[in-house]
Amino acid sequence: MTTDSTTQDNRITYDTDGTICLIGLNRANKRNAFDSHMITQLSDALTRYEDDEHLRCALIFAYGDHFTAGLDLVELQDKLNDGVFEFDDNQIDPWGISGRLRTKPVVVAVKGTCFTVAIELMLNCDVVIASDNCNFAQMEVQRGIMPFGGATVRFVAAAGWQKAMPYLLTGKTFDAQTADRLNLVSEVVANGTEYERALTLAQEISKAAPLGVRGALSSAQDASRNGAATALANIHSYLPPLFHSEDAKEGVMAMVERREAEFKGY
Repeated sequence: MTTDSTTQDNRITYDTDGTICLIGLNRANKRNAFDSHMITQLSDALTRYEDDEHLRCALIFAYGDHFTAGLDLVELQDKLNDGVFEFDDNQIDPWGISGRLRTKPVVVAVKGTCFTVAIELMLNCDVVIASDNCNFAQMEVQRGIMPFGGATVRFVAAAGWQKAMPYLLTGKTFDAQTADRLNLVSEVVANGTEYERALTLAQEISKAAPLGVRGALSSAQDASRNGAATALANIHSYLPPLFHSEDAKEGVMAMVERREAEFKGY
């Protein structure tokens, strides 16, 4: 494992473990609440992951007892109109609203408090492992604002209108089992095991063919953003480069030889 030096000024840690990128929320003394610096650093970490051809999957996790209490509204109050949530074409937006479209998978492990932007960050990731002690709330309406990190679209898409609206319009809390029923998480696991389970899934994704993983993710993103008809019309455009790749040949040979494939990403 390689590790960047971490100081108290680093709200986000960035490590690598083989082909996996480990991104940590590192403001535990504030329950990992996002201030402007943490937002920028998370975008920088995800952009760095996207640009590193060696890395195949990212895992976002949190230090301390809580994933995140949401936004640090005291620090952000005077900055919300200054573009703190706007990202240019070279930056990955952790919430997938603006900026550059992510092309590689992200797994997230959540625990404890998961408020507002925590849910929206989860919903913009691809696999979510939740501790059974999670406490969720999309509580912006209780703070005089509204969700603006994707919940009005993705929460509703995941849970359905009638299931989502009681939480979006009241801001009331709900537990991990409810989040599972609302299709907001992939799995609920025992408290303290969420990181290892998420890491196991990240490792499994990293062992799959990188070109195939990217193609599957891109097609699913196409459907989410542009609708099923558009995604289905585009699906055959992915096939020629995949079928002619060395990884496709390796996949067939591994099947014939009854061994685990070793994919190279080309």
